[in-house]
Amino acid sequence: MKRFAALFAALDATGSTTAKTAALAAYFREAPPEDRLWTVALFSGRRPRRAITATRLRDWAAEAAGLPLWLVEESYPVVGDLAETLSLILPPPTRSAENRLAGWIAELRRLSTLDEEARRAGILAAWDSLGGTERFLFNKLLTGGFRVGVSQKLMTRALAQATGQDEAALTHRLMGGWTPDTTTWQALITAPDPAADLSRPYPFCLASPLDDIAALGPVSDWAAEWKWDGIRAQFVLRGGNWFLWSRGEDLVTDRFPELAQLADRLPQGTVIDGEVLAWADGAPLPFARLQPRLGRKSVPKKLLAEAPALLMAYDLLEDAGQDLRGAPLSQRRAQLARLLDGLPEDTPLRLSPQLPATDWPALAAARETARENGAEGLMLKRLASAYGIGRKRGDWWKWKVDPLTIDAVMIYAQAGHGRRATLFTDYTFAVRDGDGFTPFTKAYSGLTDAEFAEVTRWVRAHTLQRFGPVRQVPPELVFEIAFEGIQASPRHKSGIALRFPRILRWRRDKPAAEADTLGTLREILRQHG
Repeated sequence: MKRFAALFAALDATGSTTAKTAALAAYFREAPPEDRLWTVALFSGRRPRRAITATRLRDWAAEAAGLPLWLVEESYPVVGDLAETLSLILPPPTRSAENRLAGWIAELRRLSTLDEEARRAGILAAWDSLGGTERFLFNKLLTGGFRVGVSQKLMTRALAQATGQDEAALTHRLMGGWTPDTTTWQALITAPDPAADLSRPYPFCLASPLDDIAALGPVSDWAAEWKWDGIRAQFVLRGGNWFLWSRGEDLVTDRFPELAQLADRLPQGTVIDGEVLAWADGAPLPFARLQPRLGRKSVPKKLLAEAPALLMAYDLLEDAGQDLRGAPLSQRRAQLARLLDGLPEDTPLRLSPQLPATDWPALAAARETARENGAEGLMLKRLASAYGIGRKRGDWWKWKVDPLTIDAVMIYAQAGHGRRATLFTDYTFAVRDGDGFTPFTKAYSGLTDAEFAEVTRWVRAHTLQRFGPVRQVPPELVFEIAFEGIQASPRHKSGIALRFPRILRWRRDKPAAEADTLGTLREILRQHG
């Protein structure tokens, strides 16, 4: 654990990408294989399950520190991180433990199988043997909230430096549903891999937001298609089995059983990149109709009937077992069209249509009709582009329609976390409803640091009531809220839920009496829901 703590401290102490890569590479050369494997897992989001609730941890830490629970509760929002709060209030350790990272994770798993009293004794013993950064990291693993300021791309670069392997090949190895329980360091990283895991998808190619269309050059160099509002996915058909992977590397095959028929209608060795959409009567349904599937391991017949899914295909990454990612998009697209040509009409697979690209003004006009076509805007892809790894600016752009907006009043504020723990950055917004205000959404991004600080001072001076960490304030400050979608929601008091709400700007020029009404919000729902 000391070696892993030293790595974390080195990463936390620098903003230099070069320094972080060097620290990681040195660790991957020197640490025991089991610790290396768990480090790769942690840094790629494969965290162990939380062993105990945050409530119990606060209770036990307060008891061990001899502090009243209310003082611990007051300390948490000031520090902004539960793991760090507990590390700071606990007394110094009276002994030391030489357990490695993999050993402590094994201990956490053992504790999770015990009854509460035995679990409490084990955690108190661990706290008494760990200090400083090691205790902080142990708490992070306990709470299941381990995060570090290192991207998976940077970690993969460090792995390549440490092992002498190709970075792109390592990126592919790290895809899929592996865990430290299902593989070893050697099998995952260093062993020859002539027959790669048949289920493994390719790293996704991502688009960047478009800033300046004038910089793209001739329109004839580009392919334009709708930016579909669904679940980005790769359909993988190899070895007689099919797999569906989301962009977040979640295996979602079981959520979309209607796609199973594709395995009988496509050749083996096929990998298609596309968007899973809820689809009915020849048109996409709102994303909200698809969303209920994501939290389920099996999908009931009622949901299958209400929101049938299909795969909207827009790229062919593998054909007859041949990796096509290095070929130009124009070639991949042509092969994809040939592959899909002649499929039965009831096949839940469509070729994403390309829009005529005669000139940029025509595409700009088409973009304005995106919502009418169930899309979020346009995708622009250079015809000569290869299928890259991650977000590489220049070849793929997303040209989204302008967001929907509404002017709303802040009625509640809550402090943020981490570096924003001393600022009120999380707000609840309301619209006018008769003589009062009805809350309808929360948002916590969109203001500058200076504006967050100014709002914080205002909140402290105008607090009406406190509800734990939440403060009620008078409905006076007006903000323009942007959002990508809107839907009816019986779970919300307003009857409405927004998709991706964020603060667009602080409307200092508007009094609360000129904020939008619940009627305005319902009209937006009628037009765009």
